[in-house]
Amino acid sequence: MSAVPLTEAFPFFTEEHEMLRTSLRRFVRERVEPVAVQWEEAGFVPRELLREMGELGFLGIRYPQAYGGSALDTLATAVLAEELGRSSFGGFAVTVLVHTDMATPHLLHAGSAAQKQRYLPDLVAGRKIAAVAMTEADAGSDLQGMRTRAQRTAEGWVLDGSKMFITNGVHGDVFFVAAKTDGGGGARGRGISMFIVEKGTPGFRVARPLAKQGWLCSDTAELVFEDCRLPAEALLGVENRGFYALVKNLQNERIVLGAQAMGEAARAIELTLAWVTQRKAFGRTLWDMQAIRQRLAQRAAQVEAVRSLVFTTAWRDAQGQQVSKEVSMIKALAGTLVNEVMYDCLQFHGGMGYMRETAIERMARDARVQAIGGGATEVMLEEVAKRLVA
Repeated sequence: MSAVPLTEAFPFFTEEHEMLRTSLRRFVRERVEPVAVQWEEAGFVPRELLREMGELGFLGIRYPQAYGGSALDTLATAVLAEELGRSSFGGFAVTVLVHTDMATPHLLHAGSAAQKQRYLPDLVAGRKIAAVAMTEADAGSDLQGMRTRAQRTAEGWVLDGSKMFITNGVHGDVFFVAAKTDGGGGARGRGISMFIVEKGTPGFRVARPLAKQGWLCSDTAELVFEDCRLPAEALLGVENRGFYALVKNLQNERIVLGAQAMGEAARAIELTLAWVTQRKAFGRTLWDMQAIRQRLAQRAAQVEAVRSLVFTTAWRDAQGQQVSKEVSMIKALAGTLVNEVMYDCLQFHGGMGYMRETAIERMARDARVQAIGGGATEVMLEEVAKRLVA
């Protein structure tokens, strides 16, 4: 799967997109796949590898050339996410994508000229790694339920609260933190602001790294802010308008997560095809069994359909069109489908699929969170439903 050049499969892709895909696939094959099992054991992706990706331009695909980026479009981001997903190491993929497409965009879209000049060159180059601290133990998809607060002072701000499930939380350098700033709670869509918090800021600490079912080489942490004093210029964007910034970036995030999931699903099918065409049972290969080959054919068709939705939506987003309904569809469909694909692929591997030495076992564990992170499937379907009657 995915062997057809992008420029042949979709009319809106260019040779530049195809070159990016070729470069990413080579990088993953040569620099990630041979050693990433060690990252799983260590619990994080080496900073040296991320800096190398920065030097090759992979971390600055969507960022202005003035800051070292390539100034490409949403389609390029989708290509990046799909190829990282194909690595078979979901933790590696999300480590990169949180940095490039879930955290740093907050600075690009809302940062002042001074803030961008201070942070973007290092973030694009991979010299510093970013994280976004939005989720709390009691406030995941419900942003209005967050309890972390920032109080204005004569010198700036004081931040108090905690954040949970933060990717790049242990090894990140720059954190974009959401906090309540309207003491009265504000109307829906108001009362939340974004702040830039650097590692080492007094009052800010990593409470603990979190052990997960999957994405083992993605470091994940609980963060705590206790009397964390920030200068006035730490405010990112407009006070009390952070909710809109979060919602705006979730659109890009869901395209990225959908592309990552379809890269994972396509790779799982490829690995399973290689297995069932040589594995014999009852005197014939598993591929000779109609139920197995038809199920894989069905899954391949479903993956191609959702992949087409991802890329078409990415193209529409690049044209400036409104795609709120479609990105929620992507997140719901992709998060469910990748899990269904992994279930079947592991099943067809038999006992070997349950062994830690096989990629399918790891990929099945990694996929589970795709129906939760970035917006649970049920929440996404509600978002779609609201727009069906709007």
